[in-house]
Amino acid sequence: MKELNGLQIHIDCRFFRGDLPCKPHKEFGYHCGDCPAYEKADQRILIIKLGAIGDVIRTTPLLRKIRQEYPNAKITWLTHTPSILPQQEIEQIMKYDFASVLYAQNTEFEVVYNLDKDKDACALFNTVKAKKKFGYMLLDGVPFPANELAYHKFSTGLFDDISKANTKSYVREIFEMAGWEFNQEEYLFDNHEDKGFVWELDRSKKLIGLNTGCGDRWTTRLWPDSYWVDLIRMLQQRGYEPVLLGGEQEDEKNTRLSRETGATYLGHFSLPKFINLMYQMDVIVTQVTMGMHIAVALQKQMVLMNNIFNPHEFELYGRGALVSPEKPCECYFLGKCKYGASCMKDLAPGTVAVEVDKCLQKV
Repeated sequence: MKELNGLQIHIDCRFFRGDLPCKPHKEFGYHCGDCPAYEKADQRILIIKLGAIGDVIRTTPLLRKIRQEYPNAKITWLTHTPSILPQQEIEQIMKYDFASVLYAQNTEFEVVYNLDKDKDACALFNTVKAKKKFGYMLLDGVPFPANELAYHKFSTGLFDDISKANTKSYVREIFEMAGWEFNQEEYLFDNHEDKGFVWELDRSKKLIGLNTGCGDRWTTRLWPDSYWVDLIRMLQQRGYEPVLLGGEQEDEKNTRLSRETGATYLGHFSLPKFINLMYQMDVIVTQVTMGMHIAVALQKQMVLMNNIFNPHEFELYGRGALVSPEKPCECYFLGKCKYGASCMKDLAPGTVAVEVDKCLQKV
């Protein structure tokens, strides 16, 4: 505790900001001297997980374990995408920039976790003061495991044969990197139900979200548009309501699919609104995209289409199914099919429709 002009200031409280009024003061008008919300921050913990968005989302289960092991910790998370993180669960969410790096380098932490192999993240890890460090560091100018706990995850990112032989999910791997056992801890995520979004959806039918895109990097994942048409019609024949999902990149495709089939398409939205739209769905059909990570975080039944990635990588928590082409894919982690025609054409719409039926039995 510090005194300032007769005022008691609890700079060791996990809610204390310094640059702005703390949350208990804004909500209830409390002052430090007699604040009933005061919680001494016994430890400061830093998480470095910059991006991409999907990877940030699927790292959030670690927060549950950290809070269990360090209940009075003040947690700081550095990332490129602060808005995707659960604001109520983390004391400081900081956009990764010069100011946040300077802050991290001048704060002493109990523990720092660096879960990114980006060279700048590893360099920051080297310079941060902490009693315990886990994850990746910079060694001779390249990323390298900070200790033996990160050896497994590091090696699967270097060698395809080791990666293909891996049977651990990403979430299990990052728990092991932190020295813990994964016990099905769920994601921490905001479904944005409190934002007042209103949707024109036929709720008399089961809503099946169809996330049709996959980004530009891994186009080998794309499912033919004609297959989406066939799947939509199969779902409509079953009495379900297909709802097309996607961002600006998928707008033209989804508009065309909607016009051809009559499937519901409401447009593309800001990320919070898109998340909330996905939350309305009973089942989500998706490829390996950000939408997949959101569906897992929202605890939705999901049919996940995969061809080029190790299927063990994805932790679905027993909700839904992973489907792949009948013929094993030979383009492991390749952005373009080396044969010129993606094996996703060997994944039949009927196969996906059957899995949707099975998912609905669990809703």
